[in-house]
Amino acid sequence: MRILLTNDDGINAPGLAVLEQIAAEIAGDKADGPDEIWTLAPAFEQSGVGHCISYAHPTMVAELGQRRFAAEGSPADCVMAAISDVMADAPPDLVLSGVNRGNNAGENVLYSGTIGGAMEAALQDRPAIALSQYLGPRTAVLDDPFEAARQHGARVIRQLLEQADWTNDADFRLFYNVNFPPVPASEVQGIRVAPQGLRTGSRFSMKPYQAPNGRRYLWVAGGKQDAEATPGSDVALNMAGYITVTPMRADLTCHASLPDLAEALDQG
Repeated sequence: MRILLTNDDGINAPGLAVLEQIAAEIAGDKADGPDEIWTLAPAFEQSGVGHCISYAHPTMVAELGQRRFAAEGSPADCVMAAISDVMADAPPDLVLSGVNRGNNAGENVLYSGTIGGAMEAALQDRPAIALSQYLGPRTAVLDDPFEAARQHGARVIRQLLEQADWTNDADFRLFYNVNFPPVPASEVQGIRVAPQGLRTGSRFSMKPYQAPNGRRYLWVAGGKQDAEATPGSDVALNMAGYITVTPMRADLTCHASLPDLAEALDQG
């Protein structure tokens, strides 16, 4: 099994080191061994870029070591670069994106470069899983804030590889979004399949900042991450101590609205 790793926190991010350990456990299960792990991640942090691609300028890829590369671009750029160039002779059998420093549940999904990397893999017809570690007061006191992801990540991926739907019989291929809860690994309650939720009254916003040179800037500020969310959703279950798995695809159509809208507007 050839596994491609990427992220949005950058090539030197601690979460990527956690993902490398998880991937080594997965690859060790296979006959072809751990030598099939490849890494192509952004040279610098790309948090919040979503599914952005560098359409208007070229992307430089630097080889840092054996099967380890950094790109001046987004996570989606990294996946495209790996499949189109770096691993073109033998594309990856699985793409893992993460482990993100912070959750990618609820509305965060729409902004996430971690999700963008997994989505691009699915658009390139590759099986993909995004992984993120929810952070909070319970993880802040740990020596390893990624403890839950580090200890439970390989098990979750194994279960997905063995039991999830990996067929590609729809227009947009499925990929999976995994969030580890903001608790120590020993307090993880289990795994739950959950829909994407929405935090009540919590929104991204812009806040003004006065720089030392007197210029006024706006900084993006995230919403309250422990705000109440849709019951049974990824956010709510993460806050209750569960690992969540959400099947996703790059189809933003609201299919439930199509019949009524068509009846109202399709007048010939």
